[in-house]
Amino acid sequence: MDPGARKERPKAREAPARLEKAKQRSAQQELKQRQRAEIYALNRVMTELEQQQFDSFCRQMQAGGK
Repeated sequence: MDPGARKERPKAREAPARLEKAKQRSAQQELKQRQRAEIYALNRVMTELEQQQFDSFCRQMQAGGK
């Protein structure tokens, strides 16, 4: 038996494990990016709503003051 042949077998097993880890990292990154995009979108919606409510409040105050 050639000692070099034995060393190649664990490497053959490591390659799928590395590939799986890379896939998991990629999936985790995609999830983080999607969550970040959702947070930004929600923040934008909430900011717009807050502005609308503030504008409404200002109109009420102006109408009440006259």
